[in-house]
Amino acid sequence: MILVTGGAGFIGGNFVLDWLANPSAEGIVNLDKLTYAGNLATLQSISSDSRHVFIQGDIGDYELVLSLLRKHQIRAVVNFAAESHVDCSIDSPVNFIQTNVIGTFHLLEAVRAYWSDLPQRHQKNFRFLHASTDEVYGSLMSDEAPFLEITSYKPNNPYSASKAASDHFVRAWHHTYNLPVITTNCSNNYGPYQHTEKLIPCMIQNALTGHALPIYGDGQQIRDWLHVKDHCVALRQILESGVVGQTYNIGSRNERKNLEIVRMICAYLDELKPKVSGESYASQISFIKDRPGHDQRYAIDPKKLEGQLGWKPTQDFEESLKSTVQWYLDHQEWVIEVCNSTIKNSPKSFAKSLGQ
Repeated sequence: MILVTGGAGFIGGNFVLDWLANPSAEGIVNLDKLTYAGNLATLQSISSDSRHVFIQGDIGDYELVLSLLRKHQIRAVVNFAAESHVDCSIDSPVNFIQTNVIGTFHLLEAVRAYWSDLPQRHQKNFRFLHASTDEVYGSLMSDEAPFLEITSYKPNNPYSASKAASDHFVRAWHHTYNLPVITTNCSNNYGPYQHTEKLIPCMIQNALTGHALPIYGDGQQIRDWLHVKDHCVALRQILESGVVGQTYNIGSRNERKNLEIVRMICAYLDELKPKVSGESYASQISFIKDRPGHDQRYAIDPKKLEGQLGWKPTQDFEESLKSTVQWYLDHQEWVIEVCNSTIKNSPKSFAKSLGQ
């Protein structure tokens, strides 16, 4: 089996669903702490699949992780577990240090203890895949080339700093202890099952409920958008064929301004669920004070992944964004459950869910 951490979150949950969609795929042990950002409803469609073993727990629990590795004879770990919302990291950075830095350290130590006891042939085939973010590279000017795997780290907020630290720990455990690790740094993801604190689902839900669509500053910040399905395909290929000790950047060369994204969402909602009044959802757009340390532009150059492993994104952005809007329209029960859970467990976080 493989161990997936954070497998009830957005990217982790999509990865689990995508993996088990293959009838011949090996089983998954899914370890998730179930903070406000984790939701078992995402995994409802595989609730009766015997290949999926869910365990509620923390990656920082060394004994728990080690026992799972041994019990299920894990041959690979895919680590998605992380605090990930920048606004929350600004309000409460300690949670990000605890999970993303200290938690990753304990996870690495448990994996190292397990891997060290494996027979040599199993050690050779074992992999630790660490999923990270393009935000560790900092911010780009409009005329700068996209991030490469050799781009220097320059994190600008507590979230990206904590992820940068976790990346460094993963690299160090490879070079010091020979742990067979691979790190990935992806651009902004979108698609089904994303928490409503993030930009796209936040704007969809705010629009539907008649709330303002709050945009930081002038909305000219640029992000490179990657559909979560394309991300999952890339991760599978990297897990299967990626080179140990290497980093792979995952992006789709799809740079868009935040304001452009919000206007596209409004246009799709006008088409798919028009207001009775005939007014456009764009009338709800509101510009607010920019957040501290807001990065201006992220952009990923995925040519290493494309050249070495043959991966290419397949999702057309306009079509897949429209289908994402439709997914949220069709899954309001899931959205409402997420909103209620977040209000209960993290009201401050939800109140600031601007997602950019």
